[in-house]
Amino acid sequence: MCLIPVFCWITAIVLEDMMTRDQRGELPKTLTDLYSHFLRVQIKRKKQKYGGKQRPEELTEADKELLLKLGRLAFEHLEKGNIMFYSEDLERCGLDVSEVSVYSGVCTEIFKRESVIFQKSVYCFVHLSVQEFLAAVYMFHCYTRYSQFLEYSEPVTSLDDFLRRALMESLESENGHLDLFVRFLHGLSLESNQRILGGLLDQRNSHPETIQKVLNNLKELNSGEFFPDRSINIFHCLMEMKDHSVLQEIQKFLKSGEISERELSVFHCSALAYLLQMSEEVLDELNLWQYNTSVHGRRRLIPAVRNCRKAVLSDSFLSTSDWEVVTSAMTSNPSHLRELILRWSQSLTDDAVKLLSSAMMHPNCRLETLRLVNCSLSEISCGSLASALRSNPSHLRVLDLSWNHLEDSGVKLLCAALQDPLCELETLSLSGCSLSETSCDSLASALKSDRSHLRVLDLSDNTLQDSGVKRLCSGLESPNCKLEWLRLELCRLSEISCGSLASALRSNPSHLRELDLGQNQLKDSGVKLLSDLVENPHYGLETLRQ
Repeated sequence: MCLIPVFCWITAIVLEDMMTRDQRGELPKTLTDLYSHFLRVQIKRKKQKYGGKQRPEELTEADKELLLKLGRLAFEHLEKGNIMFYSEDLERCGLDVSEVSVYSGVCTEIFKRESVIFQKSVYCFVHLSVQEFLAAVYMFHCYTRYSQFLEYSEPVTSLDDFLRRALMESLESENGHLDLFVRFLHGLSLESNQRILGGLLDQRNSHPETIQKVLNNLKELNSGEFFPDRSINIFHCLMEMKDHSVLQEIQKFLKSGEISERELSVFHCSALAYLLQMSEEVLDELNLWQYNTSVHGRRRLIPAVRNCRKAVLSDSFLSTSDWEVVTSAMTSNPSHLRELILRWSQSLTDDAVKLLSSAMMHPNCRLETLRLVNCSLSEISCGSLASALRSNPSHLRVLDLSWNHLEDSGVKLLCAALQDPLCELETLSLSGCSLSETSCDSLASALKSDRSHLRVLDLSDNTLQDSGVKRLCSGLESPNCKLEWLRLELCRLSEISCGSLASALRSNPSHLRELDLGQNQLKDSGVKLLSDLVENPHYGLETLRQ
């Protein structure tokens, strides 16, 4: 939030007030603490501007009523996702426009009037975070006065019940529009913040046992079914209640180098994801399998992908919401992610690949290596990836789609992309992709193209047979072919393929340096043809594996 100008302005106002007082209090350490001080400063400024018999920081009943009405307006429209209001919205909450003007511009700027739209004045809070804070103040007032979370809800039985309901409502939100509101609610449960507000809230004596129960509920909540970013907000709520125990424990593990050895709870993982995201140093590799935790714990770690260069997400538990977090990391500014690896996953649907491909087309994306091995991809996924390879800019250099049932139709789509002038892919791995000799025609066309940048091609464990290799060789002998490494292991080849390859490699120029023909039924005569090329300095072939 330090990147938000209004937040910096709020911080400056609070610090200026605290530093100029004769008796300086403890500086704010949480968002709730800071915004409580901010509201108190606004109350004082109003008193200084308009006078009154009370001390500047004291609230009159009229002040209290007005602020709670603003809080009601803030909450009702926060639920709807509204940040702009009209005069009828104010009137519905019992607010008079002239009355609200006391809190605009001149003394507080917590609420202001904007330009006229459709001949109607538009009102808004000075920032969404101010709206979220006042909404939390109003909702906490409803709890202390009426023991309610929402007007239509059942009465709450305790503070932990009240906060649990609010937290669950925020966790079920896809866009996180209630996250900061819920953090403020947890912060307002502390008596220290209630005192700062100077009577705006009816103070309730929160017994240490009750506060501890709230903290335990936060730490033990199983949020595996919720969005990963929503889960990190549970950790933020803990911080608003000034409990740093989990954070300190994770910092200790990191400092000692024991993080991969310790058994991590899901809440440990939220704290770790938070620390990794906030770190000034970009993590070289985030490998979910390096941590001793549960499936839900690994999901909690996914948001840390925003601050790493290489992410290994090998598992079958990823949902659409998890992929949305990954794609947000790919499109952030700046984006640090350069290599993304997923293996043995049945959860990577065509829709998820479409999300990834769209992110690859984003101008902020700098992904260079993508490995989606044994992920049940189809021809549809090939179409999405082909579109990404044609995008400008496309930074992808390595694409590994091994052990997916792509078939010839999927490879045809990818090969068409390889011939696009915007595609700069250098390595393509299609091992075990159910390809036949038909795919070799498509690949040969790509190798013949003067626009292709392909240097490494892995076609092992496909039923190409001699007829397929013969078709592929028409591409190898092209003067435009720049291929340097070719793998044809386990492709049901005979000595006939050796003859075709030897003929192609004698062509001039031939850039091929390494050829892997292991686990094929080659005869000595066929191998000798290729071995002679390795020994002959006039040809480029340097390594032959058989």
